[in-house]
Amino acid sequence: MGYKYETHLHTKEGSACAVITGAEQVRNYYKAGYAGIIVTDHFFNGNTAIPRELPWEKRVELFCKGYENAKEEGDKLGMDVFFGWEAGFMGTEFLIYGLDKEWLLNNSDVLDWSVEEQYKHVKADGGYVVHAHPFREAFYIPDVKLFPDCVDAVEVINYSNDKLNPEYNKKAYQYAVNNGLPMTGGSDVHNGPAMPGGMEFEERLTDIGDYMSKVLAGECRVLGIETVL
Repeated sequence: MGYKYETHLHTKEGSACAVITGAEQVRNYYKAGYAGIIVTDHFFNGNTAIPRELPWEKRVELFCKGYENAKEEGDKLGMDVFFGWEAGFMGTEFLIYGLDKEWLLNNSDVLDWSVEEQYKHVKADGGYVVHAHPFREAFYIPDVKLFPDCVDAVEVINYSNDKLNPEYNKKAYQYAVNNGLPMTGGSDVHNGPAMPGGMEFEERLTDIGDYMSKVLAGECRVLGIETVL
């Protein structure tokens, strides 16, 4: 039996559309048998719960509360909790991994970046970019926009897509295949209980960098991948 990780998860501390806390998310996934979660709240250019009129430092402090509360609960239960976020560009969204709170505090101009500039800066500082649900259609997504040269991987299984249209995941899978891009999966969970998405590994992850290293090396299994094959 492998180690399961939820890679796309929201908390009500950071995401306006989430209804449970980071600590509650940890308890839900602990009960579901997961080894860990990655908190990826909507950033300030997405559906954030953080007031936009606050000073940058205060915004970042509040934004990280979902992760910090989840981490505290995870430490109590012996569950891994890693940090990330979901950046938005008029409905086109990317999961950012491998950077931290200090990086956000030091990059107050991040909201001025284009998709291409985001990738350049994130990569320069050792982070990773994954295109989240690239073919989702919704009221907040005016157009499907693809950036195969500005991502490290593609989220081909998004369990929340199944509630909308399973074809979104099938298109994402084919897009990744056509462009030779590594694949990830996640639930995009905003409430409870735990959803069955994410990734599975033969060994427990050591940190968020280990997560992406294994994704890029193909040393993982996308949960639910059989639904698009």
